[in-house]
Amino acid sequence: MIQTFYFNDLRTCCYVLYDEAGECAIIDPGCIKQSEKDRLVKFIEEKHLHPRMILQTHGHFDHVMGNAFVASKWNIPTYLAAADIPQLRRASSYGSYFGYEFEQPSEDNIRDMKDGDIISVGTIRLKVLASPGHTAGGVLLYDEQGGYVFTGDTLFCGSIGRTDLPAGDFDRLSESIRTKILPLPADTVVYPGHGPATDIGREKMTNPFLEDIIAREIDRQQGDGQAEPGLNA
Repeated sequence: MIQTFYFNDLRTCCYVLYDEAGECAIIDPGCIKQSEKDRLVKFIEEKHLHPRMILQTHGHFDHVMGNAFVASKWNIPTYLAAADIPQLRRASSYGSYFGYEFEQPSEDNIRDMKDGDIISVGTIRLKVLASPGHTAGGVLLYDEQGGYVFTGDTLFCGSIGRTDLPAGDFDRLSESIRTKILPLPADTVVYPGHGPATDIGREKMTNPFLEDIIAREIDRQQGDGQAEPGLNA
């Protein structure tokens, strides 16, 4: 089960992922206002959930504003790809530059996430898919059995992540989308870092950025004499 919260002025999506026994993970806790923190705590307590970990799709400040609070509140570790530790280290100072004041996340209890890792949240199994481009250490969190993927700021409904920030790389982002997102089943539900949920099939058909990536991939395959692997499915 998944509960969505929209936190801070940038409307960052925070997700509470939990199984039937109440085991849960908090994904991208961007809560900065006390009222936002209270909403998160109230939901978890009313549902009698047991937070076990924080999962960070990447280390940008708007996704970690509430990391220190959540980690301390429930004494839980943070999973973050090692390549995004530099982003985490400058999160509070970078946020302050844009007028957001929050406690700097601690590095004391951080666990690395690598491509192909399986993270268990109770009975839920999330596969880590490295998706650099928006940041160096961005990841997707994919539940094949559940049919959904958390994409952070790699893919949005109708758009993709920006690459004009430090460690951003458009070519790497395009490659991540081509190799990690496009192969997913069309009915896979997408839970992005901002905005509404969508699905892979819809994005292939309507997202202009994906349409461009697909067109370039088809051109490449035709040039190589390869068969098309159903990119338009």
